[in-house]
Amino acid sequence: MKRFAPWTSCFNRTAQDSLINAIWIAGGEKMEIDLATIARQAAQAAEELLKTAKLQKDQILVVGCSTSEVQGARIGSYGSEVVAAKILISLMKACSWHQVYLAVQCCEHLNRALVVERAVMEKYNLEEVTVIPVATAGGSLAAQAMRDFADPVVVESIAAHAGLDIGCTLIGMHLKKVAVPVRLTNKQIGQALVIAARTRPKLVGGARAVYEICT
Repeated sequence: MKRFAPWTSCFNRTAQDSLINAIWIAGGEKMEIDLATIARQAAQAAEELLKTAKLQKDQILVVGCSTSEVQGARIGSYGSEVVAAKILISLMKACSWHQVYLAVQCCEHLNRALVVERAVMEKYNLEEVTVIPVATAGGSLAAQAMRDFADPVVVESIAAHAGLDIGCTLIGMHLKKVAVPVRLTNKQIGQALVIAARTRPKLVGGARAVYEICT
């Protein structure tokens, strides 16, 4: 596997990378979550989107994720650090392979700010904000990104080139115009619905405008 800074820290994980099952209890019901399947589904979704969107080196993939929804619970009700860790490492590996940046969206309690590497903030001249995402205010995936990124910072907004929404977290505000839906082969990660999008430049002009050159 190729590795490109600043994502190399994601490969140091050992304990949470084991292929065990996470178990949670909600409403008196005991449910088993297959972490290996969740990791595989996240990797497949990211890989398919990145290939379809044809992102260039150093472009940005924004991801919003509800680990509660992944487990089959209502968004914001049962976040999981273990599930977040499995999903994040899959996303980081895919982004590292394609040499693109990963931005992780926080929840609405932090106005959907984003965790990125400092290199992303500096390259794209993003506005840094002061907050530390935690599971109960920011979300489990954002909190995990703060721990696993090499040099994490939180920024107010971003204009990403593609996006992956895991569990209906609403990432549209952080996509460049114009967003184009991408129909993925697998539309779920765990129990969460997955929606993907790429972006394209605006088409400008009038009746005489030309958008393709025929050769």
